[in-house]
Amino acid sequence: MSDFFNDYFNIKRMIEEKREYKQQMARVDAMPEDYKFVFKKIQSHMWMFTTGAGYDMMEVHNDLVELFESGIVNNKRVLQITGDDVAAFCEELLLNCKTYTENWRDKLNREIHEKLDEK
Repeated sequence: MSDFFNDYFNIKRMIEEKREYKQQMARVDAMPEDYKFVFKKIQSHMWMFTTGAGYDMMEVHNDLVELFESGIVNNKRVLQITGDDVAAFCEELLLNCKTYTENWRDKLNREIHEKLDEK
């Protein structure tokens, strides 16, 4: 129960995360248009899959900002950073996050094993 309250009702943490998010988005807004466009598309795609309070997604979000800023400094095109398959790039970013798909996979496996282990 404590984890639940720490994730969902921790006002101090929520305020800190919101402040950090706003700072990250200011950095995104300073990016060239192509980077900004791709970042926001990736962001909206990834947030569809996050579960819980989304705190682990904030770390991925920050890493993506830093990766894109590095690409800008090195004069790379945004697709040189992500590759042509941006969806696959997103999947790689999500590997370290709790996602709904992870929950659905766990539920599927758990239900099958519970039923089959009965016999």
